Amino acid sequence: MFYKRITYRVKPNQASQCAHFLNDHFIPIHIKNGAKLIGQWQNESNEEILSIWEYPNMDEYLKIEKRVQKEKVGEEFQKTYLECKEDFLSPTGTYESPKHTVSVSGFITNQNQETLLVKTYWRSDTWELPGGAVDEGETLDKALCREVLEETGIQITLHGVTGIYSNGSTVSIVFRGESVGGNLTTSTETKEVAFVKLDESNMNEYIKRPKFKPRVLDALIGDYAPYEAFKVRPYELLARYDGE
Repeated sequence: MFYKRITYRVKPNQASQCAHFLNDHFIPIHIKNGAKLIGQWQNESNEEILSIWEYPNMDEYLKIEKRVQKEKVGEEFQKTYLECKEDFLSPTGTYESPKHTVSVSGFITNQNQETLLVKTYWRSDTWELPGGAVDEGETLDKALCREVLEETGIQITLHGVTGIYSNGSTVSIVFRGESVGGNLTTSTETKEVAFVKLDESNMNEYIKRPKFKPRVLDALIGDYAPYEAFKVRPYELLARYDGE
């Protein structure tokens, strides 16, 4: 992707006339022919209007411009501004936030039926289930195994999904599983990690934040939803958990 910035210098008393023409004619014509408008802004003094357009590549830009030129925007538009400056911009990185964040956490027990909990540096007021965000291209189960190992030093195997939770921008999936190796170790994210005897009677002593309590209660009950991870072209089943 690359971007085109168009800056119009206008007389303050003609700014609304220029913006009106852009909105009613110039912008629709460019969008119709394949350009994507990122945004258009006007400064406080009404002396400048700035538009930024996005194009897939230079070849597509040239094709779009050729089609636009056939539309004959008109000389009247040129009378609404004093000067027009165009330049091209390239991104220095990828900064767009995902529309949804997917995270995983685990209700992990050991041979003594103790539950693995962590206390993070940014939520030090509560204990919680270990977990974190799923990386691009990563399956949910692999992401949880990685996050638990990174946060606690514990290797795990999973049994199934006990709950799915959403607040509109974040979807969190909770698995139940058990430890199969490793040693308790804190990390750059966790200030405390521990296996504790956890049940409904003492849960509130550890889990202080309301959003975490249903996840723990549902995992304690232990009802499972089927979970599968797979690939396509060709189809390959990577993992399936049914609560066994």
